[in-house]
Amino acid sequence: MLDPFTWYDTVDLNVTYTNATVGGLSIMGLNSTWDDSKRPNSNVPPLDQKFGYGVTPIRGVNIGGWLVLEPFITPSLFSTYDSKLGVVDEYTLSQHLGSTEAVKAIEKHYATFVTEQTLASIAAAGLDHVRIPYGYWAVTTYPGDPYVPKISWRYLLRGIEWARKYGLRVNLDLHSVPGSQNGWSHSGRQGNIGWINGTDGQLNVQRSLDIHNQLSQFFAQPRYKNIVTIYGLLNEPKMISLPIEPVLNWTRDAFNIVRKNGVQAYVVFGDGFLGLPNWQGKLQGLDGLVLDVHEYVIFNVDQIAFTHQNKIQYACSGWGVAMVQSLNVATGFGPTLCGEWSQADTDCTQYLNNVGVGARWDGTLTTADPGNQVLTPTCPKGSGTCNCKDANADPSKYSTEYKQWLRMFAEAQMTSFERSWGWFYWTWDTEAAVQWSWKKGVAAGILPPQAYQRDFNCSSPVPDYAALGLPETY
Repeated sequence: MLDPFTWYDTVDLNVTYTNATVGGLSIMGLNSTWDDSKRPNSNVPPLDQKFGYGVTPIRGVNIGGWLVLEPFITPSLFSTYDSKLGVVDEYTLSQHLGSTEAVKAIEKHYATFVTEQTLASIAAAGLDHVRIPYGYWAVTTYPGDPYVPKISWRYLLRGIEWARKYGLRVNLDLHSVPGSQNGWSHSGRQGNIGWINGTDGQLNVQRSLDIHNQLSQFFAQPRYKNIVTIYGLLNEPKMISLPIEPVLNWTRDAFNIVRKNGVQAYVVFGDGFLGLPNWQGKLQGLDGLVLDVHEYVIFNVDQIAFTHQNKIQYACSGWGVAMVQSLNVATGFGPTLCGEWSQADTDCTQYLNNVGVGARWDGTLTTADPGNQVLTPTCPKGSGTCNCKDANADPSKYSTEYKQWLRMFAEAQMTSFERSWGWFYWTWDTEAAVQWSWKKGVAAGILPPQAYQRDFNCSSPVPDYAALGLPETY
């Protein structure tokens, strides 16, 4: 781990040997000096000046699929395997490859999927924050874990330094804990929830607190004070499948550990899919705690069936009102941001709903749990045949009306989320999923070239796109 001759990539890493650690986590690769004088654009202050959270909106993007693999972001890592092998997530991929080959394949991905140019391009796009998801195996692994251990740690640290170089503030997002907090592939392991729930549920609760104890000691160092301004406790705990009170207790315990160790960043926790109004009165009195909600219309069988006009109207009125209400402790939790959203209007993207699983849109969502299957098409009623072919088309084949709609839908969401603390788009880049990539969306003309310069702000009427000739099936 500390031998740079075994590293796939040493660009911008300090290869001078040191076994020094903070919180038991290696500092090798870091330089001893840093510069916090940069800013990504003139709308936000340099890193060494305070960002006005709650006044100045966050305009950020996730760097998803990098340090935690997601099949829909990098399908090439999963598509070559026979379905009988069951390679559906990072756990099963690492298990199938074996430790030696997993290190080769996954470290190559770490080194090539995100480079310094990634952060430079994010800043050039008018964005000012990055949310960096990472798995617990960056810190440690446990008996039976097949994950590549600890190598992603140095890539995480290098990514933070590249963000610093371009004035981008970092939302540090622990995307996975031992046992999995939601049973989805983006937690590392698809299947059962083994955190809080299950035989090892309480053991994994303690393990996740121990991980935060290490992480918060490390990120309490002075070098991170101005750059890691948002510290995420846990991405998307599935509280509709977990007992609520133990999750609240864990959140308090994790928050107290982070503060005890000296982290002064805002601390973010996920809404757990309970709905924003249900957080009113919960977890009060924890200074600097911020609620993170993820908003999509495509994972809900009622919302995915909205017409194009209705989806924009809902983004403006539904989400806009919800954000304002959530900010007020009389009607919601208080400080709130949107940590994930996209402009996708279908769930047709390959592997989006897991490897080998279809889509709600065309009624092919087959899952192991019959209660979650969707075998009837859900595109707008009376709109004709639902299919995913057009939805997954190359953007060069998008009609003018569809491009206009996609951009208006995105700008409607930005407007609503900026009524709270702001937003982080999911995600910066993908291999092929254009409607999930800010980079590809700008290139296709369906996102604004500068995130802070927009044409639509929900103040004007939303066109009836069907009347303009845009089919509701596309």
